[in-house]
Amino acid sequence: MGKRIYLCLAHMSGNEQKFIQEAFDTNWVVPLGPNVNGFEEDLKNFVGQGKEIVALSSGTAAVHLALIACGVKAGDEVICQSFTFCASSNPVMYLGATPVFVDSEEDSWNMSPELLEKAIIDRKAKTGKYPKAIIPVYLYGMPGRIDEIVAIGKKYSIPVIEDAAEGFGSRLNNQVCGTFGEFGVLSFNGNKMITTSGGGALICPDKATKDKIMWYATQAREAYPYYQHEEIGYNYRLSNICAGIGRGQMTVLEDHLRHHKHISEMYKEAFRDVAGISYHDNPASNYDSNFWLCTILLSDKLRVKNEELAYQSKIEGAVGGAAGVVHASENVHTDCEPNRNVEAMRIALDKAGIESRPLWKPMHKQPVYKNSPAYLNGVSEAMFKCGLCLPSGPMVTDEDVRYIIKNIKDNIL
Repeated sequence: MGKRIYLCLAHMSGNEQKFIQEAFDTNWVVPLGPNVNGFEEDLKNFVGQGKEIVALSSGTAAVHLALIACGVKAGDEVICQSFTFCASSNPVMYLGATPVFVDSEEDSWNMSPELLEKAIIDRKAKTGKYPKAIIPVYLYGMPGRIDEIVAIGKKYSIPVIEDAAEGFGSRLNNQVCGTFGEFGVLSFNGNKMITTSGGGALICPDKATKDKIMWYATQAREAYPYYQHEEIGYNYRLSNICAGIGRGQMTVLEDHLRHHKHISEMYKEAFRDVAGISYHDNPASNYDSNFWLCTILLSDKLRVKNEELAYQSKIEGAVGGAAGVVHASENVHTDCEPNRNVEAMRIALDKAGIESRPLWKPMHKQPVYKNSPAYLNGVSEAMFKCGLCLPSGPMVTDEDVRYIIKNIKDNIL
């Protein structure tokens, strides 16, 4: 087997070293400095809409601070999209609040406005108060019905925090995702559209809000000649070194966007006439996804080689690009898992040196959230059971895509 093809890995522009060297040369190796300021300005110019930017240590930190700015406290409820990664709901729990999960609509796979309004009305009836925030997500970079979600938020005076961690550069009606609501969350993890090795940013509505977020992100210090703290703050600022990487990455952002869309077109065309496989494309002409990850759905009627071998052994280590320490699985099965043909295809691709991954398991099916309220229509569970993410990053070549497509087709019975 030759090289391994990963889902999405960072690709350096060649300009990063210049900014990093400047940081060392000027001794700015702390979580502030010229690169941080320059990176924030670059991001501000890109997103537009008069927004302000705070560069932070992660997208999760950005969600956390946005919730604090929205006044979320222990005992409150926050509406979250179920079909996504845990980084948008976990910060709700950090604050002692409760996530209320809302299912997706079929076109974009993102939060359903109809279910959202139903959830808001029902939570008010059950608890006597409205949720304190709404967190929709741009799943795999796909825009959603954010204009409707923001309108619903305004109707009930609930701020919207857009989780655009996967959607940097995506647009709806030519407007950058992350700029519709009160706040927008960006991620620059090593597998995102651009990277700072690790990091994120919060898109803020104005300078006063930016300053407030910056204050919380730098340990919430009062103006005394010694350290005085009257509120809890956090060490969430992005380092000047990492921001230097981000400034270099901004010079190739448009190239990355074009590349991801090109890869998407190759997959779309290849699977157009393959019975039992559907490609998730922009649902309408006003949607402009960055196609951070390209995704397919496998019909449950599609037969894949060696299905009978799927789920025969427990997973011992990290799968799907997981970092750090993971617990070895206690059982082969859970109560909600991808269909056997999907797992068989994932295993076949893995053996061919191709990383693929199931879609995000819905949060309402995660054991840690078993007691959280959920408003469901079955969309996210259905997609999770039959979906697969394919390599899409800037390191993936046309030859790689043809190899991936061939392996998928060769494993269909």
